[in-house]
Amino acid sequence: MPDQHNYDDIIGALQEKYNKIDQDTDDHLYGLLYSKPITYWDYIQTDALLNLQIQRTTLPDEMVFIAYHQINELIFKMILWEISQVAEKNNLDVIFFENKIMRISRYFDMLTTSFNIMREGMEVEQYMKFRYTLTPASGFQSAQYRLIEFASTELINLIDYRFRKDIDRNTPYTHAFEHLYWQAAGKDHKTGKKSTLLINFENRYKDEFLRFMEAYNTKNLWTRFKELPQDDQKDIDLVKAMRHFDYTVNVTWVMAHYNAARHYIDSGIGDGEATGGSDWKKYMHPKYQRRIFFPDLWTEEELKNWGNN
Repeated sequence: MPDQHNYDDIIGALQEKYNKIDQDTDDHLYGLLYSKPITYWDYIQTDALLNLQIQRTTLPDEMVFIAYHQINELIFKMILWEISQVAEKNNLDVIFFENKIMRISRYFDMLTTSFNIMREGMEVEQYMKFRYTLTPASGFQSAQYRLIEFASTELINLIDYRFRKDIDRNTPYTHAFEHLYWQAAGKDHKTGKKSTLLINFENRYKDEFLRFMEAYNTKNLWTRFKELPQDDQKDIDLVKAMRHFDYTVNVTWVMAHYNAARHYIDSGIGDGEATGGSDWKKYMHPKYQRRIFFPDLWTEEELKNWGNN
């Protein structure tokens, strides 16, 4: 028939594809006769996704809290996906780098503005009731967020300022781990005693963190940026994108989180303490921790006033 489509090119391409992986093209084509058409709900795994929100109480607004944090974790996964492409990229160039940094920044921009959903989307009275069932869990225990930090900058920039002078690239990862800035939220450095919050977190993730710290030691975003030719490191658009990412993650997003927490914890209902038992105001506020991924891209004045705006 004159209007019958010629599939020779497609069949030829399929044969080439399967020959490369030592597969029989006929078997794969034959399998198509019995495969089911894909549906949206099967592809997205909608049923599984919507059954992951399991409340610990009967308070309706707890559903908002759970779903919101699960969405955050999905966004964190997307951010790590983008960072890994920069980390593994051969012949890294400015255009590719800037494109990925801006993708990551847009995810954090979205996370920043989304805090209004949680801050305005739950009744204070409900939150201050169901939050007690969360003790000693805390958003502090988001492992993916810690991975984002490890993948973004050199380890020294995540070390508590009190201990940086005694830590360098030759320091064992296990020692550096004990002096990361967020350890202060769950450990008394005078006694060395760790809170249940921190103990549970480390029991679950410490081994994974140590492996990830070592893997990204030479391929984090800051290290990869400094591998670029000097002229590329001065590219205005790339530097602007790096600065935006740094400030968004370590100041804008953190302050949005801080203000949302303060809205509830400082409401006058409850004891004013974080569920994990940390000194949440000093832990969260950027002017205390001064988390900065790309310090050389900021002026002395900007570094001095980090988090004060």
